[in-house]
Amino acid sequence: MTEKYKVRVTKDHLVFCSGHFISYEGDRCERLHGHNYRTAVEIEHDLDRNYYVFDFIALKQRTKAITDDLDHRMMLPTRNTHISVAEGPRSVQVRYRDREWLFPREDCVLLPVENTTAELLARYIGQRLLGDLRQQHQFVPQVQTRADLRPAAKRSAILPAASDHRATPKRRVLRGRHRLAAAPHP
Repeated sequence: MTEKYKVRVTKDHLVFCSGHFISYEGDRCERLHGHNYRTAVEIEHDLDRNYYVFDFIALKQRTKAITDDLDHRMMLPTRNTHISVAEGPRSVQVRYRDREWLFPREDCVLLPVENTTAELLARYIGQRLLGDLRQQHQFVPQVQTRADLRPAAKRSAILPAASDHRATPKRRVLRGRHRLAAAPHP
């Protein structure tokens, strides 16, 4: 059996403050609001020839770049069946039933998620990080990410090395925390 090792990155600078709203129960939509999020990333893999899992500094920098892309932006879900998002050259128009918003384009980040919940934000960050590690470093670890709403709520996504965005999420509650575990891709 091969030994596995973990590297965890969580720092006060891996935070982002963003606006959002979510739809729920099919017929409800929250008001615009925002949160301060703290991000934590953990990767698991064998040791390399230098006897470490991965370059800690590179992992921290890559995670920071992802959270910086979300910081001080309006997060909008592009895969939500109840919320319409139409991108123009200078603005983004968003509709939910009879409600409508118009945001400056540079203030928005359009996310390929069904809703901008903390669980799906954790999955999004993990998938981006895993994609970057594959592309830039030919490194495919297991990735676990957390997007915590400050101060109390904690949401996680666990992405096995064989995971892809088509994996079916399974949700379970652990000690008041929600975990999102992507099923391994066959």
